[in-house]
Amino acid sequence: MTPADLAALLRAVTLTVVRDHGLDETLVPDSITVERPRHADHGDYSTNIALQLGKRLGVAPRELAGWLAEAFAAAEGIAKTEVAGPGFVNIWLGAAAQNTVVATVLAQGDGYGRGEELAGSIINLEFVSANPTGPIHLGGTRWAAVGDALGRVLAARGADVTREYYFNDHGEQINRFARSLEAAALGNPVPEDGYAGAYINEIAAKVVEQAPGVLELPEDERVETFRSIGVELMFTHIKESLHEFGTDFDVYTHENKMFETGLVDRCIDELKANGNLYEKDGAWWLRSTNFGDDKDRVVIKSDGNAAYIAGDIAYYRDKRNRGFNLCIYMLGADHHGYISRLKAAAAALGDDPDSVEVLIGQMVNLVKDGKPVRMSKRAGNVVTLDDLVDAVGVDAARYSLIRSSVDINIDIDLDLLTKQSNDNPVYYVQYAHARMSALARNAADLGVVSSLDHLDLLDDPAEGELIRTLGDFDEVVSTAAALREPHRVCRYLEALAGTYHRFYAKCRVLPQGDEEVSDIHRARLALCEATRQVLANGLALVGVSAPEQM
Repeated sequence: MTPADLAALLRAVTLTVVRDHGLDETLVPDSITVERPRHADHGDYSTNIALQLGKRLGVAPRELAGWLAEAFAAAEGIAKTEVAGPGFVNIWLGAAAQNTVVATVLAQGDGYGRGEELAGSIINLEFVSANPTGPIHLGGTRWAAVGDALGRVLAARGADVTREYYFNDHGEQINRFARSLEAAALGNPVPEDGYAGAYINEIAAKVVEQAPGVLELPEDERVETFRSIGVELMFTHIKESLHEFGTDFDVYTHENKMFETGLVDRCIDELKANGNLYEKDGAWWLRSTNFGDDKDRVVIKSDGNAAYIAGDIAYYRDKRNRGFNLCIYMLGADHHGYISRLKAAAAALGDDPDSVEVLIGQMVNLVKDGKPVRMSKRAGNVVTLDDLVDAVGVDAARYSLIRSSVDINIDIDLDLLTKQSNDNPVYYVQYAHARMSALARNAADLGVVSSLDHLDLLDDPAEGELIRTLGDFDEVVSTAAALREPHRVCRYLEALAGTYHRFYAKCRVLPQGDEEVSDIHRARLALCEATRQVLANGLALVGVSAPEQM
């Protein structure tokens, strides 16, 4: 019985208890919280439904807990219950009910952990979207890993997800990039506020190779040639790096498209017509304070040029025109102001501001030999996605970036991630999968075949803890999707690996020496197969391989 199955059972019993006592059953919530107690001697699971419901029903929570505990204990699959504290009910499952988790995992295979609660959600997930003026730095690399994992988690729970990269090819930064390439090709110093680094020289040389006469062109044509070819070369490199990192996009949208198709102008006309754009000091301002922003935003500057938000407004409308009912933006640490302005733009266009979600990611610090590895994109001392992958490999890089909440700064320890030890979290998880793969090979050599017919023999506390941990996976993935927190999957995998290693140390799975194969061996092998399946499913959700051997 999974926690979800137990929660459904408890709700049905609670409805009956409330009804039998002549109380208002409509007050019973649609879902009941079921949690694992911190201490094993407090039961397999615990619920606070009596605390949650007692006052609403006009019943002392502990008294209600007593009624519920008695009724829960009589339900099929529950071995015993007890009332704890001010109104908690602790629950012990019967062996048969608990062990059905193993059968469920093996029956569902790679579908275990998937659900349909997000069915009908058509989500545009925009992430990375780094300017094509240089290689992807560590902040963008974090979003490449987390964004891809979030897309996998959302899809696993039924959402229709489109991964999108917004190609910022409009604006002053592209002009500075083109001027920097031109300067490098001419052997001139880097322009003020330009871009430097070995990659600038490399791209400049490739532009000259593709357009041999570029340096003889008039200045405007020369700069435009460096811009058009250089940006395409840079973006091709970005795509290749992301692909090798295991992150691919369904759609690449060009910022220039918003202007070239006239969508920016049409949105501005619409906002003027509905009164949400007004003129002041020669500029046009969005009434964003009417929709929760801290200040109104300039959309058309006094010189007649569009401000950056003009493209953002059109881009949002473009997404909605394509049928997305939720637009998730994953932005860097310096973009907090975008939360309110993007929601205000949606509201000003007549949409529900909740059709916009903005996730803000914090900084990544690289550490080697106990000292920070510094990066400065403009100075050319850049720590990039390629650098990180070269140092630790794709799996370690992705996992280390995903396993922490994006709300916090993280330190990536290069020395740790190259160690083959339990201190290295990705190695710890992958090793558990490889260990079970080796166990499966050994079982095949010994002729031991797993069986679900004797799962009732799995009564050791270490076995029970492993089974309950397997049962948690579905809820972990569901919560990760709902909260947009794929790091929860990584933390779960580490907990599962630890639980498995403790089980393996205590419970011998295969016969030794001349020992006969018994039903407990077959049952434990089935438990190991289920654990291996859940580890593989979880690693797939974060885009990390599940090795057969290490």
